[in-house]
Amino acid sequence: MAELFQRLLMQPEPLSLNAQSALGVVREPQRSQFSLLVRHFLERFFNHETASPDGDAKTRMVQIACAASIPGFFYAMFLWPLYHPLFGWPPKPPSYWTQVNHHFFFIVYSFVTIGIATVFEWDMFFPDLLDIFVLTTLPIPNHRLFMARVAAISVFIFAFLFDANLLGLIFFPVVADPKNIAGLFAAHLLAVAASGFFAATFILALQGVLLSVLGERIFRRISLLLQGLLIAALLMLLLLYPLLSGVTSAALESGGAFARCFPPFWFLGIYQRLMEGPSAPYLYTQLAETGCAALLIVAGLVLLTYPVAYLRRMRQLVEGPGTRDTRNWLAWPVCKLLHATILRAPNCRAVFHFISQTLLRVQRYRIYLVLYGGAGLSLIVALILRIHGSHQQMKIGFSPDGLRAAVGILAFWTIAGLRMAFLSPGNKQGNWVFRVAHGRPPKYPTARDQFQAAQLWVFLWALILTFGFTLAARAVAPPEMQPWTATASQLLCAAGLCLLLTDLLFLNVKTLPFSGEAAREETNIAFSILKYAIYLPIVALLPVGAEEWMEAGPWHLAFAAGGIAAAHVLLRIWHRAIIREHCSMRALEDDEEEFPLRLGLFY
Repeated sequence: MAELFQRLLMQPEPLSLNAQSALGVVREPQRSQFSLLVRHFLERFFNHETASPDGDAKTRMVQIACAASIPGFFYAMFLWPLYHPLFGWPPKPPSYWTQVNHHFFFIVYSFVTIGIATVFEWDMFFPDLLDIFVLTTLPIPNHRLFMARVAAISVFIFAFLFDANLLGLIFFPVVADPKNIAGLFAAHLLAVAASGFFAATFILALQGVLLSVLGERIFRRISLLLQGLLIAALLMLLLLYPLLSGVTSAALESGGAFARCFPPFWFLGIYQRLMEGPSAPYLYTQLAETGCAALLIVAGLVLLTYPVAYLRRMRQLVEGPGTRDTRNWLAWPVCKLLHATILRAPNCRAVFHFISQTLLRVQRYRIYLVLYGGAGLSLIVALILRIHGSHQQMKIGFSPDGLRAAVGILAFWTIAGLRMAFLSPGNKQGNWVFRVAHGRPPKYPTARDQFQAAQLWVFLWALILTFGFTLAARAVAPPEMQPWTATASQLLCAAGLCLLLTDLLFLNVKTLPFSGEAAREETNIAFSILKYAIYLPIVALLPVGAEEWMEAGPWHLAFAAGGIAAAHVLLRIWHRAIIREHCSMRALEDDEEEFPLRLGLFY
């Protein structure tokens, strides 16, 4: 047994050339046209411009798919001490409602993960220009193209559904160790699979209905907003699970509208009904019936609307989007004001408007905004929202500290998201005019104006969002945050955070927006998540203490403003020194490494 295990871990020795030649000719398996089309569409799910601008997204997507099942495993292991007391702790086994909440987590997690995966691949469920220009010119029947895409969508959804819930399905019945482990396994499998499948089919049905009714042109205008709201709602549901688990018993025992209209509760009803059998409360039977009916309805809507939406999408791609006036007359006075004040230099104006006209026109940058915007909105709502359940009633409140901390999170999340979009590789064609006009790298005054314009664009939008949130939060803020002195300190804190975070996050940025090159080494997802886990608590806790200190008096406000200004000046001097050093170096060729040139080792 030990030798077998050792052979599994060891790398097989490469065969010699003689041994390889003796194997004969490698023959590819014969595949039908339909199977090749399905494989092609599945490949497009992993390798497309949105997911991978450098064309190497398959590895990253496989990593994400594998990581999707890890939370279920860790949650099951976290529950082990509750079901298997150690040294007499805990003294009592988990109560009934505690076990229900454990089941509820897996329902919610499946719902959220499959829903997010479906939203992320939103645009790949329908044909695009590549299908029109390439596939339709080949001798492939149209119905075969349609059925192959449907098969690829089905494989993608069921594969991700299986992968995200596999470890939880294996380990949770073992951890819970019920009297009827087969019943728990069956209930877990069916309820969790139904929850994830409902999320995927609901999003597909929503997309099909909107495309069938509104058409491609109108749907494109609302698609970005709709994706952002769906991502925010799904992540919000997962982040609010600790609060929802505290009111699950009150919501279900009351049998109110919230319990009957909340989709995860439907599949929790299926879970408990299969677990408890006929002895389950009647509410679980009602919720299970509602869940089954809703699943059949959305599946029927997908079957009815997807073919219509598919045909309308194909027709619009053939006809083209048409021409329309893209000038924004409402923004014209704002642009004039900016040109007269902070955008006096022509270089600043060029980069500033280049960012404005590029960010929403490229699909990859739009999906970045959707993902960051949805995640940030869900995090902020989970931070400020409080749900209390008592006497079979639910009450919603707002946390004062959460409202203060949300300003820092909003500023950091906005600036970090825009920085990631600006540094995204794969669109080097966009800056050819800057390279031709100013050289590579440009002279120091030109580079200083260009990078300053990019930072100014980010700062203005971060300032608009944080100021808007601060003023809107007054409607739900507690009395101690209502005076205008408190509001002034909040606005000053928001402005300071936007200014200093822009300086810090763009300190070492030495490329124009949307013109970066792909990293020579693959980024580590775990390390990226760790950086956010470190920085987010800092920017969240800083406003909580700083605002209360600034509210003490006008001198505190003045001192804080002076400190922010001094820190901004120091960071600006540091950034200009980095730009000056960058402009003094020779431009890299396509096949040259940056490290030797920084040591002066070039020829």
